[in-house]
Amino acid sequence: MRYEKAADIVNLAVRLQASYTGLTMDQISEEFRISRRTAERRRAAVEQAFGGLERNECFGDRRLRWRLRSPKLAGLLGVPPQGLAELELSADALDRAGAPERAARVRDCAQKMRALQRHRSSSPGRDCDLEVILATERLAMQPLPSPRLEPGLLDQLREAVRRCRVVDFAYRSPGKDEARRSVRPYGIVHGPRSYLVGPPARAGDPRLWRLDRLSDPVLTEEDFEADPDFDLRRYAERSFGVFQQEPFEVVLRFAPEAAAEAAAYRFHPSQTVTGNDDGSLTVRFTAGGETEICWHLFTWGDTVTVERPTRLRRRLAEMCASLAARHG
Repeated sequence: MRYEKAADIVNLAVRLQASYTGLTMDQISEEFRISRRTAERRRAAVEQAFGGLERNECFGDRRLRWRLRSPKLAGLLGVPPQGLAELELSADALDRAGAPERAARVRDCAQKMRALQRHRSSSPGRDCDLEVILATERLAMQPLPSPRLEPGLLDQLREAVRRCRVVDFAYRSPGKDEARRSVRPYGIVHGPRSYLVGPPARAGDPRLWRLDRLSDPVLTEEDFEADPDFDLRRYAERSFGVFQQEPFEVVLRFAPEAAAEAAAYRFHPSQTVTGNDDGSLTVRFTAGGETEICWHLFTWGDTVTVERPTRLRRRLAEMCASLAARHG
């Protein structure tokens, strides 16, 4: 068997063992960019090499999922120095973003991986490679919000999400006195700031609750059933950033001198990019969040023009005029 084929089989085995829910044949085909027939042959090869696969049909869509539970993989797996370095840099980024508990967990995982690597190999080269990477790569300095969360808050909210329990907490809305809220927690969205997503316990649509404004959470004994039509990924992608607004079509034209940079930029998962005869670039996507879109467009200066919608163009002009008036 060629090395490439063996590596492909091991990589699929890793994914099947790492997935709690398992993978469908369509997911295997898409992730590894292979035909369904090739995916079926590769799955059979994994089963032959590592033992029987488990079938999982626990989801409402009734699609068959496959997963692996085998001790045979342990001796084949290793984490390269580049991967460990990425974990360390990710921890630094979390620290800088005001998430020390999450950073500590990432570092703890990295240290345990390093310990396992040393147990399996006496080669000092791997540690030297890692130290060189960490000594020669650093995060760029940039202004970021640095919200501080109440210790243990994230764990309590994750537990409420996992158990589908209503959570009660104190919340500080801008310009208002602190008040207790009861929420059905659907999930958590992380960005420059982190937000709990969920509707009020009694009625209403899902809302965003900033974690740095939230304190004293209490996991109640009240169970709830999450809306089966709610999808956290789709909810997050409705917006350009975090703020929720009814999505609208955005059309941006980037000048020729900025076209190459804009073409390499991912503005939104729904975007399409079209090159124009004059060398400019048109980017289209659908999202809400007028203010956050304008905040980002400031960074492109006069190399970008908002072609649609008119209200977004007007909003950007108003914000620019306000800044010019203050600094003129």
